[in-house]
Amino acid sequence: MNEFAEILSILGHIVRALGFIVLGFGVGRFTMDAYKKAIWQVQIALALGFFGLLVGLTNYASAGSMGMFALSAGTAVILSGMPKKEDTGEEAKKE
Repeated sequence: MNEFAEILSILGHIVRALGFIVLGFGVGRFTMDAYKKAIWQVQIALALGFFGLLVGLTNYASAGSMGMFALSAGTAVILSGMPKKEDTGEEAKKE
């Protein structure tokens, strides 16, 4: 019975890490997409909310979970700042 509990614990840690990866990327992507389209008051609210979430997670989540969130949120922020690729494939030929 003890081995079964340990296996479930390991699976729980893996699912939690994957969940924080997805959550971090989603929140980072949503924040950056909304930030670019918003007026300055909403931009301030988005920035405060995003950094407030980081502070809350740092205080209440485990170090591994916070690390996964921070890595994926950082990835989303970096990817949103990169220039868009131009369509040179099939869609460009159709037009």
